[in-house]
Amino acid sequence: MARLSFRDRFFTRPVSNALTSPWSILLFGAATAAGIIAGVPIAIAGVIGAAAYAGKVAFAVPRNQRTDKIDPFTLKEPWRGYVSSAQASKARFDRTVESTREGPLRDRLRDLSGRLEDGIQESWKIACRGDDIDGAISQLDTREAQAELEQVRDQIGREGSSPALESTLESLKATIESGQRMQRVSRSTRDRLRLLDARFDELVARAVEVSVGAGDSDVLGNDVDDLVTELESLRLAIDDTRRAEAGDSGQALPAPAPEDEPQTRPQTRPPTGPPR
Repeated sequence: MARLSFRDRFFTRPVSNALTSPWSILLFGAATAAGIIAGVPIAIAGVIGAAAYAGKVAFAVPRNQRTDKIDPFTLKEPWRGYVSSAQASKARFDRTVESTREGPLRDRLRDLSGRLEDGIQESWKIACRGDDIDGAISQLDTREAQAELEQVRDQIGREGSSPALESTLESLKATIESGQRMQRVSRSTRDRLRLLDARFDELVARAVEVSVGAGDSDVLGNDVDDLVTELESLRLAIDDTRRAEAGDSGQALPAPAPEDEPQTRPQTRPPTGPPR
């Protein structure tokens, strides 16, 4: 999952419990008393007590989990399935590499396996962000906001408008629009990641052909690069969307890809060398 800021980790239940815990208050008093008994001025003893209290609270702040390890089971469906599918395809690709005879061709396929690993990392990052977006959508009760919006409109129709009602109206509209934007981004991301997962499977089949001399390794290399580049672009598009959402600028947010455009695969570049 994405790493949380210190602010997000501070405003959590464990920290709240530590702030009001009788043990924390007792620790403050004990440390202060110990300082006074040791002969330090009362003001400094108070600082010692406050430091002990702050240390107790700081210890309760949840630590950020490391995110470099890919673990699909920390995600909800369908994101979990996308990552698992990409990993399974990569494993089949690696088995193909290992079954290829020693020589330049096997070395080339091994290089492509490393490049595909970059694609797996990008797929993981995309799935994490998609899972985060779905979590945010679940926290936005747009149906309740829509119902309240209709009530406010009815009230304005009966009693006339007022600054307070207009402000409420705009706030409810913003909540609904935010939810709709995130839903569009989630749908578009799911569709593109599903397509790119299928490309992983296709590359495995192509690698098998190359391993027995029935395919061109240069063309395969171009296609692997194309796939990883598309994954990187998708991840950057989601990052841009999240930054725009956080800024809450009010304009429509960019989706990873227009929903009304067909998802076509870029043309394969011609090989740069003679067929192998």
